[in-house]
Amino acid sequence: MEQGEFDPVEDEKIIDLYFQRDETAISESQAKYGSYLKTVSYNVLRNTEDSEECVSDTWLHAWNAIPPTRPRILKAWYARVTRNLSLNRLQENRAKKRGGGETDTALSELEECIPDNRNVEDEIDGIVLSDMISEFLAGLPKRQRVIFMQRYFYACEIREIAELHHVGESYVKTLLFRLRNRLREVLEKEGISV
Repeated sequence: MEQGEFDPVEDEKIIDLYFQRDETAISESQAKYGSYLKTVSYNVLRNTEDSEECVSDTWLHAWNAIPPTRPRILKAWYARVTRNLSLNRLQENRAKKRGGGETDTALSELEECIPDNRNVEDEIDGIVLSDMISEFLAGLPKRQRVIFMQRYFYACEIREIAELHHVGESYVKTLLFRLRNRLREVLEKEGISV
């Protein structure tokens, strides 16, 4: 099994270590998912040092959250935590007049079809929005779903996505444009104003 590959039995053992408050949980997690999470973070931050710090912060977050949290899919849970920590770091960096880059571009592409949530009422709507986006993604063919996630969750560059799928950059740009439009249509049909 390759490093970072999903193995529910092995992941359950790691989660059990957290519940036992055994620090081996962190070293096991680092060995299995460390490289993967550095990639997740680097795609957002484009900075090796900041990415390494976010991955370290992920282990601290996991230690504090597990228990009581019991992640269903540990790899996905770690990726979400790392991505959120990385986005927070990116926001801090922007405030310090550093950062920017591909993540800003990817997020600005999505701004045209996802509303901005700022108040408590909108936060509740955000949960509904999240479910609608998940449903939209679930209805896509696997390749389209993967490309969408690579761009908008992992903040991969267009060039990188094209190379991974052995297609041209124009194919990826066109596909993402069409998927954003379809998402906007779905959201508008459900009464979400964009």
